[in-house]
Amino acid sequence: MKHSNQSIRCDWPQEDPLMVAYHDDEWGVPLHDDQKLFEFLVLDTCQAGLSWKTILHKRENYRKAFDQFNANKIARYTERKIEKLMSDEGIIRNRQKIRAIVNNARSFLKIQRDCGTFDAYIWKFTNGATKANAFKHAKNIPTKTRESQAMSKDLVGRDFSFVGPVICYAFMQAAGMVNDHVIQCFRYKKCN
Repeated sequence: MKHSNQSIRCDWPQEDPLMVAYHDDEWGVPLHDDQKLFEFLVLDTCQAGLSWKTILHKRENYRKAFDQFNANKIARYTERKIEKLMSDEGIIRNRQKIRAIVNNARSFLKIQRDCGTFDAYIWKFTNGATKANAFKHAKNIPTKTRESQAMSKDLVGRDFSFVGPVICYAFMQAAGMVNDHVIQCFRYKKCN
């Protein structure tokens, strides 16, 4: 797909304006802000079994429903709040995923207490730097790696849920822990 300046972009955003903007401005950019890292973790939790496009188109609804991804507030959600979220048509109304978000907020806060920041904890899985891959074709990009398997195992050991190796790899891609823009993509060099 051509970018406005006639350079090449990854194929996966297709012609969807929201997907294109996400690809061009967010995906693969090294992220070190705990609030934003938590947002991506929540959204990837919601993505399990669904397309990223579906979740991205509901992101603003998730922001409203989940207090702008404020982990401190989400960690205090009660059963009553979970029931209210179950009636929110703007989000994926999956009770297990909603409970996972609340539980993961609590675990996220514990990591912040133990490690200083979630950023310090999560980036250790790539030794604090973006792993620059060099794929020519999207079909060669893996769905999970040794690093995402290690991350998943560690997160599960810290009571997170909906954080399997594939979800963890999607998170790593989104947070710029790995650069999986194809090498011809105009974003590839910018994200290294």
